[in-house]
Amino acid sequence: MELTIIKYNAGNIQSVLYALERIGVSAEVTDDMERIKKADKVIFPGVGEASSAMRYLQERKLDKLICGLTQPVLGICLGMQLMCRYSEENNTNCLGIFDEEVKLFQASEPGFKIPQIGWNTIYDLRTPLFKDVPEHSYCYFVHSYYASLGEHTIGTTNYIQPYSSALQKGNFYGVQFHPEKSATVGEQILKNFLDI
Repeated sequence: MELTIIKYNAGNIQSVLYALERIGVSAEVTDDMERIKKADKVIFPGVGEASSAMRYLQERKLDKLICGLTQPVLGICLGMQLMCRYSEENNTNCLGIFDEEVKLFQASEPGFKIPQIGWNTIYDLRTPLFKDVPEHSYCYFVHSYYASLGEHTIGTTNYIQPYSSALQKGNFYGVQFHPEKSATVGEQILKNFLDI
């Protein structure tokens, strides 16, 4: 199986590679359009800022490429947010795969810090992405922006309010948490993605 990780100016690719190695899988990191198109599975990772990431994708025509992919694609953290329609982070129009807006957390109660950093639970889990993942499993999050609940929500997390910790539409999947940093639960989710 050919697994490709999209190379762009948003970090955390090394952590994803290490996590894949732990489950016995290797991946190619590339921004070569033909290599990405030919891959059996594509991972779209991300830690960074939405507007500069979108600008980088647009300059290299990777935005159109990603939207046109027909194999399973997994967006992680910023990768998932960029697959949404719009982000409040620097007023950014995104890829529009998921018809969701990405909004900044508003800390209305004491005790909630922004960004959310650390372990939190995922629940209302749907689709084969979460096969053998128990409800209310803990995953690792680092983010200040979130996607609201909507028709494409396949996993929910509660921080200040309930929001989408996972989205899916057709062959496109997205997770707000970092499976590569989420121990055995994250490994199971990566394995499930590779089995889709």
